Amino acid sequence: MSFFAKVFGSGKSKDGKGPTPQEAIQRLREIEEMLNKKSEFLEKKVEQELTIAKKNGTKNKRVALAALKRKKRYEKQLQQIDGTLTTIEFQREALENASTNTEVLKAMGSAATALKSAHNNMDVDKVHDLMDDVAEQQEIAQEISDAISNPVGFGQDVDEDDLLAELEELEQEDLDEKLLNVGEPIAELPPVPTERPSVAKAKAKPVEDDDDLKELEAWAS
Repeated sequence: MSFFAKVFGSGKSKDGKGPTPQEAIQRLREIEEMLNKKSEFLEKKVEQELTIAKKNGTKNKRVALAALKRKKRYEKQLQQIDGTLTTIEFQREALENASTNTEVLKAMGSAATALKSAHNNMDVDKVHDLMDDVAEQQEIAQEISDAISNPVGFGQDVDEDDLLAELEELEQEDLDEKLLNVGEPIAELPPVPTERPSVAKAKAKPVEDDDDLKELEAWAS
């Protein structure tokens, strides 16, 4: 019996039927977990044997060589486990994708069946007739709205030329009124002076100068 047969079994359930995709995926995950734990154990053993080999070295070659042989054996087992994990991971992903695709196809099939059943209950001619009725009722509703929004008798007998003539007449009246209110500006008169003109003060000054001159001549004589 091969290694995979030992790990995964014969692939058949007790009732003679193969496992479902979900059962196979679950089994693969369990095997992955087991192999990862064994891989961690072997890595620790490799570190231990390497420590023993370094510790003895040339002092005890026999013990050191034995430790290195065990380390090589553990490393070979680790390589086998890594390869097995890669294969299991690939197979699990393939099963998961297949299971997803199966569920998607089932859902799409159910949707197609439901859509077909819904269409069987519909008559295309009746649908077109119904849409024509809807369009007709929308047109009627629009006409009613237009009729309601248009006030009855408002502005229907008014001549636009008469309105323009009346507007021009009002503008002319307003212009004439503004022209009548325009007058000449009244100039402001200067304030009435409260003091004598400066000329009088200028004339008084020479009199004072003559008195001073006479006083100076009398002193000089």
